[in-house]
Amino acid sequence: MTELKYGQGVSDTRVSLVAYATQFVGNPYVWGGTSLTRGADCSGFVLSVYANYGVYLPHSSRAQAGCGTRISASEAQPGDLFFYGSGKGINHVAIYIGNGQMVHSGNPNKISDIYSSYFQQHWMCVARW
Repeated sequence: MTELKYGQGVSDTRVSLVAYATQFVGNPYVWGGTSLTRGADCSGFVLSVYANYGVYLPHSSRAQAGCGTRISASEAQPGDLFFYGSGKGINHVAIYIGNGQMVHSGNPNKISDIYSSYFQQHWMCVARW
C-alpha cells in the first residue's frame, strides 16, 4: 500500500511523518507559534512535526534551510522540505508529502493546507534529514 501511494523505497518513517503532519491541516495559524494544535507559523509547524521524530530544527525557514543535506527537487521524497522565497532570500518552508504536493502553514486563516501549484514554481532549495 505504501509503495502505491508514495512510490518504491519510501521508508515507514517518511510515511508516518507525512501522516502526522497532515492530521493538523485546518488548525490555527499563529505567527511565531510552534503549537500544532493551538497555532504555528511555517517554520514552527515544520520544527514541531520534525521534533516528533527526534529532529530538532531552528525556528526560522531561513535557518532551517541551512540544516540538512541539499538535494534536487527531482530527488524529493515524502518528508523532505521545500524552501521558498524571492531574490531577498528564503521566507517559507513546506513538507513534501508526495505526488507533487506539500503541506505547510502559510495561510493566516489556518495552520496548514495542502497545495501543489503556485509554490511549485517558486521553490529555492530542497533539504533532507
